[in-house]
Order: sequence, then structure tokens, then C-alpha cells
Amino acid sequence: MRIVPILVIFFLLLSSIPSIAGKTLIAFVGSASMPATKEVAVLFEKERGIHVELHFGGSGSMLSQMSLSRRGDIYFPGSPDYMAKAIERSMVQPDSVREIAYLIPAINVPRLNPKSIEGLRDLGRQGVRLGIANPRSVCVGLYAVEILEKNGLKERVKPNIKTYVESCSRTASIVALKNVDAVIGWRVFGHWNPKRILTIALKPDEIPRIASIPIAISTFSQNHWGAQRFINFLESDAGKRIFRKWGYIVTEAEARRFAPNSEIGGRYEPPPDW
Repeated sequence: MRIVPILVIFFLLLSSIPSIAGKTLIAFVGSASMPATKEVAVLFEKERGIHVELHFGGSGSMLSQMSLSRRGDIYFPGSPDYMAKAIERSMVQPDSVREIAYLIPAINVPRLNPKSIEGLRDLGRQGVRLGIANPRSVCVGLYAVEILEKNGLKERVKPNIKTYVESCSRTASIVALKNVDAVIGWRVFGHWNPKRILTIALKPDEIPRIASIPIAISTFSQNHWGAQRFINFLESDAGKRIFRKWGYIVTEAEARRFAPNSEIGGRYEPPPDW
């Protein structure tokens, strides 16, 4: 006779567990992590049964879209600068923030390096066409400006900037397509498209900051438990393997080997004349 009450309690407990299978998570993602995040999302859906609707673009643009639409479960920008803005605007839950990977600033050129660029100062040579991302809305553009400012190269290099693009993925694209002779981008761009992009490393003392790639649960989330499961999956061995496959650095210790004295994370605001 006790079996019935026990079964009732069991089914009541089951009903209290969030049912997330088949539900969709909405993620606003800076395109700095695009190839790896796409692959992780496919594997996550296959293994957990939860589809992740990915929206990619400049980290600032993604934050604006999330704010205007008042929706989204996850914010995944390309640098801590934009996560700090999201926290200030109460757009994410601060205690949910996790660091998924790290990005090293670098120079990227077309594979055959037609202008024979070897370092940062070469970007100021006459005839070099440089591209960067918009520093007001894209993390890699923000880091490009910071590098030029802190290395005293603004006046020399800025006249050679021929285009300001709208995302990290577009920054990689313009150099792969030879629309410019070089971009100030991320080391990882060479892994995205190794047949078309060559990466020129910056000297360690030329790198003011290493970027971390943070993720957090949006305050608009209707599926907090599912969003946390996706973050956990990114932090898992399976998630890290995918990021490593695409050339990302997944530990702080490894990131520091490229620039031991550089700050990791932090925040920078470009001067008003950029």
C-alpha cells in the first residue's frame, strides 16, 4: 500500500526538474569565438538535445541587440571590456561569468605577405594598407587602438588605416581576401584560415593586454538551467578540445607565455579621436 504514495512523490520530484530537452537557447556572441562556438553548439545539441540559436557580430553590437530585444539566454563577447559593460548595465548575472579562452593580439597578413611586413612599425610604411575593426563596437578594434596608442605609433600608423570593419570575422576576412595588406587582429585568425592568412607575432612588450573570452547568463534568460548547462559544456574537456582545435588558448598559464608581463583582462576606452 505504500507504493502509491512513493510513486506520487517520485513523479512530483520529476515534475519539479526543468524540462529543457528540445528547448532553444539564444546566445549573443562576439565573432572572435565564431568557428569554435559553432562547433561546440552542434555537439551540445547532439549530446544534450538543446539547440543554441547563435547570433554573431561585434561584441558591442551584440550587447545592443540583446538590450533592444530584451531577450537572450547567454552573452559571450570577445573580451572582458564588453562583459564589464554588460555587468554595469545589469544585462548579465555577475556570478555566472566564466572565462572560456584567451586571445593574443597579433598582425595578420595575406599568406604570401606581399608587403614583407615583419613587425608593428612596418604598418606605418608608405603604401601599406591597414585594416582594423571599429574600436567603438568590436573587441579586436579596441585592442588594435590600445596597441598603437601605448606603443607610440598612432601618428605614424593611423593614416594607413583604410577601413574600419564591423566584426572580428570581417577583420579576418578582409586580410584573407587581400582587401588590405595587414590587419591588427588575433593570433587565432591564422588558424581560422591557414591557407590564406599568415600571423606575424607581436613582441611580448608590445602587447599591453591579453584578452579573455568571458561568458555569462543574461538577465533576460527564460532558461537559466539550460544556459548554465551550455556554459558547463564549454568548460568541459569536450569544449576545450574544440577550442584548442581552432587554435584558441584555454589556460591563463599558456596565454602568459606569449606576453608574460601583459595584463590579462581589464578594460580600455579608446580616445575620442578614434
